[in-house]
Amino acid sequence: MKKFLVLLLALSLVFAMTACGGGSSEEAADDSDAAAVESVEGQTFKVSTEPTFPPFEFVDEESGEITGFDIDLIKAIAEDQGFSVEVEQMGFDAIVGAVQTGVTDIGASGMSITEERLETVDFSDPYIDAGLAIAVQESNDEITGEADLQGKTCAVQLGTTGASKAMELQEQGVLTDVKTFNTVDVVMNELKTGGVDCVINDLPVTQAYIAKMGGIKVVGDTLVSDSYGFAVMKGNTALLDAINAGLENVKANGTYDELIAKYFQ
Repeated sequence: MKKFLVLLLALSLVFAMTACGGGSSEEAADDSDAAAVESVEGQTFKVSTEPTFPPFEFVDEESGEITGFDIDLIKAIAEDQGFSVEVEQMGFDAIVGAVQTGVTDIGASGMSITEERLETVDFSDPYIDAGLAIAVQESNDEITGEADLQGKTCAVQLGTTGASKAMELQEQGVLTDVKTFNTVDVVMNELKTGGVDCVINDLPVTQAYIAKMGGIKVVGDTLVSDSYGFAVMKGNTALLDAINAGLENVKANGTYDELIAKYFQ
């Protein structure tokens, strides 16, 4: 009888411990689910941009504030999703690293979605298509497209897809020299003053500088077709999902079309 009572007590303790363990697992699962559905509503996120890339981002001459298509779009998305943004200036080649390490939350700077960048950050759904174009001085009739770049010099913005394309052409022995600069305004000025033979840059931005500066023209076909997206830290699904949902909503309610008309028409 004593042995039976001891065995019964031991079994009771085992069942009690198993029950306690099961409760902890359920609590852990609940915590995991809560983290997975974390809301961005009411939060404020840092948005980094390099504001010499009109019409996507630039400094308004009257207000001194950073504005542009990208900036207005991310603000519209934020309003739709119930979060706020603070826009800050940063060198373009530093933005991906800043997003990757959490120094900033969102990269919004006319940033092409590339396989290389996708290795370190996540991108939203594409919000606009753009392509690379060659620009030359208006008086230049020698260069009419990519086939005429043999032995020529080129200016590009550091860290851009235009810079990657120019480096590729240099490695192939087409371009003899590629000059890199931190901002697009310096790149365009280098071309206008005759410091280089051509520029390889995103077409909409180049067109904006042509309208502002004059003395420059686009030649040939589009070199590469690019899609822009907003960059966020890898694994930040709450913010990424909110941006994608907001983008879908502002396209549906007409806000996106209004911004297209404002900056591109």
